[in-house]
Amino acid sequence: MDTGLKPARILAALYGTVAYVVFLGAFLYAVAWVGGLPVPHTVDRGPAAPPATAMLVDALLLAAFAVQHSGMARQGFKRWWARIVPPAVERSTYVLVSSSLLIAMYVWWRPIPREMWSVESALGSALLQALFWSGWLLVLLSTFVINHFDLFGLRQVWLHLKGREITEVPFQVRFFYRFVRHPLLLGFMIAFWATPRMTAGHLLFAVMTTAYMLVAIQLEERDLRRLHGGRYDEYRRRVPMLVPMPTAGGPRS
Repeated sequence: MDTGLKPARILAALYGTVAYVVFLGAFLYAVAWVGGLPVPHTVDRGPAAPPATAMLVDALLLAAFAVQHSGMARQGFKRWWARIVPPAVERSTYVLVSSSLLIAMYVWWRPIPREMWSVESALGSALLQALFWSGWLLVLLSTFVINHFDLFGLRQVWLHLKGREITEVPFQVRFFYRFVRHPLLLGFMIAFWATPRMTAGHLLFAVMTTAYMLVAIQLEERDLRRLHGGRYDEYRRRVPMLVPMPTAGGPRS
């Protein structure tokens, strides 16, 4: 094991750290953007445009993110990408590109303010707000259950900096993953739909992101079955995809 600090390793570590900081900012802004908190642009507040134009622009922004986010995550793309990008910063690059596309969406999103439905009661509104925050909390906690720092590239650049081999995180079933296979995506869905006031723009965002996540699950699970074989098939048989069931429980691993 070579533990000497070389310039290339230091640069990779700095690059990975910058990518993580950009992700962290994009993630925190996402909470405010979806929840209508006091930030310059939100899903319902930003530059005006005719409804048809807004719908086209917003759909294109979401499609660009979906294509990149799923396309760069596929094993075939990763094998090709490894010829260009060093393995140590492959994940950080993915995170940086994804975060940049999110930031672009925040900037260029065009609200469609027509109200589709609203909850007027104080209790109903409070419950939906609580559900909104619970969704984001589920997202955040789920990343730590599966190794937050590996998911966002910091583990890889740190191992590279120390001259250690970058190994795969083993497949494990813990906490939320014992009840649903995709708690992280479930958290996003909850956060995106839980709002006391649903506008046309917010509805477009919620519908398109939910549709994308349902497709992404199929692609991700296809890759996971190839990587883990029968073990993942057994997990799929025992644990539901998104809706917790009373008898659900994954393998004890």
